[in-house]
Formats: sequence, C-alpha cells, structure tokens
Amino acid sequence: MKKSFFIKNMSCTCCIKFLKLILNNKGFKIINIKLGYIEIEITKQHTEKLFTDTINAEGFSILESKDLITIEKIKHAVFELVYNMNNVNSIIRKSDYLIEKIGLSYQHMAKLFSKYEKTTLEKYIILQKINKAKQLIKTDEYTLSEIAYMMDYSSVQHLSTQFKKITGQSVTEFKDSVL
Repeated sequence: MKKSFFIKNMSCTCCIKFLKLILNNKGFKIINIKLGYIEIEITKQHTEKLFTDTINAEGFSILESKDLITIEKIKHAVFELVYNMNNVNSIIRKSDYLIEKIGLSYQHMAKLFSKYEKTTLEKYIILQKINKAKQLIKTDEYTLSEIAYMMDYSSVQHLSTQFKKITGQSVTEFKDSVL
C-alpha cells in the first residue's frame, strides 16, 4: 500500500539524499521524495511505525496538522527562492512567488507563519538570504557587489547593514574569519 507523508525538518536537498540512504538501508521502497514530502510503500515488514521510528531517530518528524504542513511548504518555497533561483526574485516579487507556489494570500501566510514560528515570514526570508550570502562569501568566488545583486539587495551597503543586524558581525569581519 502506498502512503504519503509530509515531513518536518527537511530543509535542503542533502536531507533528501540522507533520508533516501537511511530508508533504502532499512529496505523501504521510496515512490516519491522531495523537500517536505515522501511517498513510500507500506508492507507487513516495512510498517508505518517502523518508518516513523526511523525518521524520528534522525531528527525528522511527520506533520499531520494542515497549518504545520503549510508552514513547511512556505519554508521550502523560501528555500527555493533564495537558494535555487538567485536573482530571479528581483524580477518576481517574493510575495508573488509565495502566493503562486502556496496558493494562499501573503497576509494569510504571514499570519500563519508568525502564529507557529518564533519570527515573522519577512524576517525568515531575510535570515535565509543572509545565510545564502554567508555561503557565497565563504566560496570567495563573488564580489560583495555580485552577492548583493544575487540576494536582491539594492546595494552592498544594504546587504552589509542587514548582515550586521542578523549576525552581529560586519561582512568584512565575517569574511576575514572564514577565509
């Protein structure tokens, strides 16, 4: 019997690879897997309980609440926007992208996000942008101007101001500490 689950804490493509490895080692047949979602074959040997116990042991969990599933979908959409689409978000407003991807009004998503998370949706997006900027700085492949552009900041100064506010370090201090 096929069964699908929404999974909490699948935050990147590494999580997909990791879960595939763990579940394949346990003999589970994976039908479909993507960020926050998995469909598997449930059998007498590979039960739902064994599946749940396996993913829980690795720091993941099954989401059953509609609201919590929506929150995870929002997080994954933000991840796609920030990590996979580079500067396309300057062409498509972040709110428009999320509305199209999730199918809810931005106001509803923001209210729901704030209700269940310890931050606002806008602050979460900024945090993800800063985390991506940190990754780009660590590679030392791009100038700060290029990184600011890629992360949809109007200037290096704007990136630097938010970077310091979020991390407590200036961009230069961070760069010096990792390079």
